[in-house]
Amino acid sequence: MPVSLDSDPVEEMLKKTGCIELHYKVQECIAETGDWRSCQDRVKDFKQCMQKYIDQQSQKYSHIK
Repeated sequence: MPVSLDSDPVEEMLKKTGCIELHYKVQECIAETGDWRSCQDRVKDFKQCMQKYIDQQSQKYSHIK
């Protein structure tokens, strides 16, 4: 899938992880509250999603040394 010139590389990467919606929820919470500390439940969900993706990728490529 080609990346358009105006696309955000971070968003493109997050789409591949399957965690983009959780990322948006963190951003929305921070925009609404103005304080990331009050969004820890959403941050935790996003972090867990990313860790799951990292673990899956590690397993996928574990045979490569």
